[in-house]
Amino acid sequence: MAKPMPHNSAPLQAAAGLDDGPLESIRFTGLAAGPKLIVLGAVHGNETCGPNAIRRVIEECRSGKLVIRRGEVTFLPIANPKAYRLKTREGDRNLNRDMREKPLPANYEDRIGNHICALLRQHEVLLDVHSFRGAGEPFVFFGPQDNRGELEPFRQAQAEGAFAACLGVPVVIHGWLDNYARLIAAREKLDLPRLSVTEGYGTTEYMRFAGGYGVTLECGSHDDPASIEVGYAAILNALAHLGLVDAPAPATAGRTVIHITQVIICEAEGDKVEGDWKTGDALAKGQVIARRANGEAVTAPEPGFIIFPNATAKPGEGICYFGVKSTRTL
Repeated sequence: MAKPMPHNSAPLQAAAGLDDGPLESIRFTGLAAGPKLIVLGAVHGNETCGPNAIRRVIEECRSGKLVIRRGEVTFLPIANPKAYRLKTREGDRNLNRDMREKPLPANYEDRIGNHICALLRQHEVLLDVHSFRGAGEPFVFFGPQDNRGELEPFRQAQAEGAFAACLGVPVVIHGWLDNYARLIAAREKLDLPRLSVTEGYGTTEYMRFAGGYGVTLECGSHDDPASIEVGYAAILNALAHLGLVDAPAPATAGRTVIHITQVIICEAEGDKVEGDWKTGDALAKGQVIARRANGEAVTAPEPGFIIFPNATAKPGEGICYFGVKSTRTL
């Protein structure tokens, strides 16, 4: 017979410090067949446009102003309650990294991540609503083309691309996971602690792994009230596009499609972005993007766009990403 675990065991001590508050999800089921959509907010706790936009749509569903006729939609307004309560990006770690089931969770995000993964498996389509620091135009991240590769095999690129195009924002970007692999390789050359490629997996990557498809919507600046409106309009467009409600199909926005092709990594303290850039800003060939601590300029290798400029990058992090006009059409 197994001995009982002593009261002063390490696992119990670790568990005692975890936040065990529940995840609240709200589901509306139409009376006719249709796809199953899930909408997430506050995967990062300081990104409040998602919860605000989602709650607005929930109230319209409850009041009858918006009627789910077909399929199902599940709303998870606050995916990371601890971080949301603390008004921080994360509780113990970034929930939108290393998203997968973990039989022995090591921290709070592991614990809620297990439940979020279970929810994602119950659905076919994901809309994950985010915001970002600083100024910039809203944009959508979508996934790879159909492929049978090892990194992110996929077979619903056409449906996912159409979904990304319907959300009403002008810029759509792809190439995240391939570029994360480049970041790992660049870190290795600097003899920094090795990262696993699974660190690049977030909610949408897990959704594709589970057989569905999904996109990340970046609605704008964290504190800009307009970000809530972008999120709200995108949710309504998603419901109409998928046929869950009786509404005209949304028009596809005028779009810039960007393929991320390069990461510019911070190699030493003092490496920094040069210029007041925003994601999606156009770059001319040879234009200075960043400058090394020794004064060396980092320039655009060809005409393209800057993605995720990071003024506070530490060694091993991306100063920014570089992308080009994509050959893909949505």
